[in-house]
Amino acid sequence: METESKLYQLFEDELKDIYWAETHLVKALPKMAEAATSEQLKKAFEKHLEVTQKQVSRLEEVFSVLGKKASAKKCEAMSGLIEEANTIIGDTEKDTMTRDCGLIFAAQKVEHYEIATYGCLKAVANILGEKEAAELLNQTLQEEKNTDVELTVIAESFVNQEAEKE
Repeated sequence: METESKLYQLFEDELKDIYWAETHLVKALPKMAEAATSEQLKKAFEKHLEVTQKQVSRLEEVFSVLGKKASAKKCEAMSGLIEEANTIIGDTEKDTMTRDCGLIFAAQKVEHYEIATYGCLKAVANILGEKEAAELLNQTLQEEKNTDVELTVIAESFVNQEAEKE
């Protein structure tokens, strides 16, 4: 068997990293939904939880396509982003739009991390000739971009304005 290239090893390592990130986000999103004040933001977090659960399964499919067993490696970035979300919850007053604004800050930081990661993974999968993996990763990339837009709409349509009045 041919030795895997350094790029392939990096690709696999980054897949393990985002797999850890997504599985831990599945645990964090219910807490964020519970902490949200507005129904619209609660529903957005609940919807993203369902999407994230599908993304975890899709990552498992990517590992399978590559002939690998799905495994995780702690993602320090996501660990920090989840901790930051928890800090925002602790530092803001319950039932306020200021808390919702903070939760959107935290959630969009997560989305931007995921967009960067999936964009890079897709590009590397294409270079490695892993077209099926690239397509699966692209599906998730598009979902992450859609979630980011949805959070921006919520923030700009009412949350930020209401928070400013508190």
